[in-house]
Amino acid sequence: MTPLAPPSTLARTLRALAHLLRYPDAELRAHLDELAAALHAERALDAAQRAALDALVAELAGARGLAAEAVYVELFDRGRGTSLNLFEQVHGESRERGPAMISLIRTYEQAGLELQPGELPDHLPVLLEYASTQPARQARAFLGEFAHLLRALHTALARRASAYAAVPAALLALAGEAAGEVALPEEPPLDEAWAEPAAFDGCASAGQGAARPIHIVKPRRPQATQGARP
Repeated sequence: MTPLAPPSTLARTLRALAHLLRYPDAELRAHLDELAAALHAERALDAAQRAALDALVAELAGARGLAAEAVYVELFDRGRGTSLNLFEQVHGESRERGPAMISLIRTYEQAGLELQPGELPDHLPVLLEYASTQPARQARAFLGEFAHLLRALHTALARRASAYAAVPAALLALAGEAAGEVALPEEPPLDEAWAEPAAFDGCASAGQGAARPIHIVKPRRPQATQGARP
């Protein structure tokens, strides 16, 4: 087996995995070779894991027209079990999701990062972008906190025979966790899952909408006003 990279080199791998989970429009698909090259160059994953990710890259690259985008929407936007908003798996759109989201936002802010308007803190590509800014030990521990959710996502994707299952499997490996199959709760019918809750009864659940680019950016420092007192 090829030796893994030193534990300090995870940033490029985590960012490449974050990109692979983004909406696969033409712009993203134009950079698939670069993402694969980053995964192979850093060698934070073993050969089998990289091969599984190569298969995902090849599938996305070989898709014609809007086919890859249609598959993405059907897979990630039409069911709680495969949602990339991880807290939907445990909280759905209930009140309990709010405090968990606030805790994540505070974690990002403590690292000097903030989300672009409209982005959700529990969106998996966002989590991975944050993790990529942290030292390897902290990044692995951070992924480990979500291992049960990653394992459920991997199970749901594997049951659908989706090549995307390689991504949560890789993340579990980076966290030092196994990717074994777990029991999944039965999902409600799609119309019921997307039904609007009663007023003041949790968050609205209608319309996750089309995927958008995910970026975490450093907050801008306020400029000093001319003539302001020291």
